[in-house]
Amino acid sequence: MGKRLSMLFLIIVLATALFGCDGSREEGKIANPDTALQNGNENIDPEKPLPDNKNVELVVWGAEEDETLLRQIIERFQEEYKAEANFNITFAAQSEAGCKDALLADLEAGADVFAFADDQLNALVAAGALEPIENADQLKVENLPGAIEAASVEDDLYAYPLTADNGYFLYYNKQYFNQEDVKTFDRILQIAAENEKRVTMDWSSAWYVYAFFGNTGLEVGLNDDGITNYCTWNKTDGDVKGVDVANAMLAIASSPAFLSTEESGFLAGIKDGSVIAGVSGVWNAVAMKEVLGANYGAAKLPTYTCANSQIQMASFSGYKLIGVNAYSKQYAWASRLAEWISNEENQQLRFDMRGQGPANKNAAASASVQDSPAITALIEQSQFSCLQRIGSNFWDPVSEFATNMASGNPGAKKLQEQLDTMVEGITAP
Repeated sequence: MGKRLSMLFLIIVLATALFGCDGSREEGKIANPDTALQNGNENIDPEKPLPDNKNVELVVWGAEEDETLLRQIIERFQEEYKAEANFNITFAAQSEAGCKDALLADLEAGADVFAFADDQLNALVAAGALEPIENADQLKVENLPGAIEAASVEDDLYAYPLTADNGYFLYYNKQYFNQEDVKTFDRILQIAAENEKRVTMDWSSAWYVYAFFGNTGLEVGLNDDGITNYCTWNKTDGDVKGVDVANAMLAIASSPAFLSTEESGFLAGIKDGSVIAGVSGVWNAVAMKEVLGANYGAAKLPTYTCANSQIQMASFSGYKLIGVNAYSKQYAWASRLAEWISNEENQQLRFDMRGQGPANKNAAASASVQDSPAITALIEQSQFSCLQRIGSNFWDPVSEFATNMASGNPGAKKLQEQLDTMVEGITAP
């Protein structure tokens, strides 16, 4: 779920990248492999020795919820390499969604190793925060193709794939639904209404609202400038028009069973029994299992009725990555730690402790991962998803439009006018 950047900030970032960051970026680049280790800015190569530095200080940024996991991983790393250095590795909580902004505020003072959402990659690369990874060929073999794509700019890999689970799908209570019932939104709403229960989805978030437009032939994406968007969500011709999607959303919102709410409302409803189905992601898998037990179910997103057809709901796919600060004073050790955090064993541990889906092929194929309803649903949904590559102007106009749809269009404003306003905002320079 991308952190929004102001337009001015993005322009500054891209301009800085083009002009070499006042020359400091060029000075930090490694041209001669013989001097790389002295400068501390060479990506780790297993065949090359690490710097002869017995005192290694590193700062690791990760999600607050991952602190216990990351401390365990770091302790094992220190134990593995205790004969080579004296470590002082500090963990600091930092939201993955806000990592880019925190890091770019002061690159040289930022963490040596950090977890971040893949939609921040381009800006981090443009700002010179990340260098290409030298052992990319090995990582490309070990990790899922989608994760490699998410960690790459053109053909260069800039970060270590960590998870392949930042998407959304349908959670449901098996007490009320069978596998056939959850195939269509109409049936889900019907059953919930009959039982005086609710079905939730967060329409205040443009990230989720993409679900209604993504498989309609209407398009949205990032222009070649890497800043502005193109969008055809207001099209007035074709098999599916913009107003068709808007009317479909209004039909869903009119159901007494539908509730547009944020994550907190979804979880609260699951816990008190008022919500029996909802669209969310793997971060809620542990809570769902604890609350619903044997009645815990998950599936790909359903189809919904639009333009007299059943259209499969789409989704944004996302990945968590591990980056190494190009300005780290201990770049070689930081790279080794990043690779350690993201290796097969620790991706499996991350799944076991946090329920997060691995990007590593072997870990993703393990029995425990394959038995996870949430991961299975996410994998099934992945064929209807795409990488989130959207400029910052996307979020607010979509949220404003969808929030009004969720409220039933109380002002009765013409739908085409609202769609045109939304697209104007999305595509603004």
